[in-house]
Amino acid sequence: MRKQSDSLQLSCRFRSSFLCLAIMVGFAMIGGRLFFLQVLNADQGADQVKRQQERSMTVKADRGRITDRHGKSLALNIEVPSLFAEPGSIPHPVQTAKKLAPLVNISVSRLAKILQKKHSFVWIKRQLDHASAQSIEGFSLPGIHTIQETRRLYPKGLLLAHALGFAGIDNQGLEGIERRYDPYLKGENSLRNLQRDALGRLLVPVGLGNQRPSHGHHLRLTIDEVIQYIAEQELDKALDRTGAKRGMILIMEPGTGAMLAWALRPSFNPNHLLRLSPNRWRNRAITDPYEPGSTLKIVTAAAALEKGIVNPGTLIYGGEGSMKFAGTVVHDPAKSGWMTFSEAITHSSNVGIIKTALSLGKESLYEYLHAFGFGEKTHIDLPGESGGILKSPEHWGNRTLASIAIGQEIAVTPIQLIAAMSSIANGGWLLQPYLVSEIRDSSDTLIFQRTSEVKRRPISHKTAKTLTGLLENVVRNGTGKRAQVSGYRVAGKTGTAQKFDTKTGKYSSSKLIGSFVGFVPSENPALTILVILDEPKTKAWGGVIAAPVFSRVAERVLQYMGVTPSAPRAIKTAFVVRNRNGTVPRIP
Repeated sequence: MRKQSDSLQLSCRFRSSFLCLAIMVGFAMIGGRLFFLQVLNADQGADQVKRQQERSMTVKADRGRITDRHGKSLALNIEVPSLFAEPGSIPHPVQTAKKLAPLVNISVSRLAKILQKKHSFVWIKRQLDHASAQSIEGFSLPGIHTIQETRRLYPKGLLLAHALGFAGIDNQGLEGIERRYDPYLKGENSLRNLQRDALGRLLVPVGLGNQRPSHGHHLRLTIDEVIQYIAEQELDKALDRTGAKRGMILIMEPGTGAMLAWALRPSFNPNHLLRLSPNRWRNRAITDPYEPGSTLKIVTAAAALEKGIVNPGTLIYGGEGSMKFAGTVVHDPAKSGWMTFSEAITHSSNVGIIKTALSLGKESLYEYLHAFGFGEKTHIDLPGESGGILKSPEHWGNRTLASIAIGQEIAVTPIQLIAAMSSIANGGWLLQPYLVSEIRDSSDTLIFQRTSEVKRRPISHKTAKTLTGLLENVVRNGTGKRAQVSGYRVAGKTGTAQKFDTKTGKYSSSKLIGSFVGFVPSENPALTILVILDEPKTKAWGGVIAAPVFSRVAERVLQYMGVTPSAPRAIKTAFVVRNRNGTVPRIP
């Protein structure tokens, strides 16, 4: 009996000792684990806690504003709510999807799949309207949150759309000035910390990370909003009258190269791009070269006058309105016998200008075409520019000299043509066209300022003055009579170009381009204006459909600018702006 009692006591002592030992080992393990977590691995533990309590999100920098020359906003930013989810924090994805789907315009099945993704963060809908965001916030759904983002807004809608271009949902410039100056406009993003409460719900942003966003720079354009509005309004009226497929009005300040208006139709609203074809925002003033027709005769005339081959009174035989050349027959609109060179320009004689080009020769004509900027990019500050098509003389055919003289077998861009006419207007200087006059940072400090830059001088002041007189006569007595502006002297040239039909291999008799390019007041030019109407359904003569548009635009703009007939605006001197080290400033 005593032995049994001793055995029982010994067993109890053993069990107690084992239990104590197990407890001690347990405490040692817990202590070791705590020592590992709190001492040896303290930094990693703190990071894990921080990750559980906070989430970092990229904060987009505010994109810089774009304004016209007077500071009127053309592109700016507004704050809009965006919706995102944390799938791991959503207890009932399908029920949540059913509540959200009608407000975000996503099907329930698709939204449920999004909410069940194995990601810690997913976007549901970017840039919601405020009413929908308020409704969603009212649900207080676990794992569903809104955050404020900026959206690009173009407050004038269609106005200047092709030149401005647009930015994407992630604040990146995609077309036009928005794309060309994207490195300056977009700024630098930063991170924002979002904090969780005890239930794991995200709270409102508690502040910024170590780096604040560096907001984008602001651009001031050379464009005048009022002049742009006039150009677009008159272009719309012209398209209604003529039924033209497309149209364009460009306005340049001839003494500086600064663009005052850039109007193209059809247009688009950069605020609403869904379902629009890229053709709608194609900037055809720089991307699409075309055969200009008789407006190009200004180059042959300028070259012949500069070389001394002709003067305004030089007699040319018109061949009674026709001329055989290289196996083809060239016709004039009207029969003519002997005429002066001035009369050939006034009435846009094909025969007269071709005979002048033959006297000039192909090498000289090519030289002056190149000098006026054809066959090369103008390097205007817009993306996607074409240099046009100008073959070197060794690749010219038997008829090419005659064709180019009257604006065929060559393709030019509208910006090249208006720059060339402006060089006649300003005394012979070919200037660099541009759209952005200055860049300022977010604190309004001037970063860059641009004024005129001379590329070269194709003709002398004397030749420019003589040619101006000939172009005035085009408007006074010739094909451009309808471009007259009461009280002002106007110089310009009409153009009617046949479009080449690739199916027939011939020039079309029905698909035509009517145009007029000129400057006013011709004695002290304030404006160079180019009007192009593509494939009109009415008469297509440039002097009939485009010249009147020039007249209406010029009259309204001159009145707006305060350029009165009795007090014409003085010519601005063209010059190259250089840095202190002597280099011409350029924007990368």
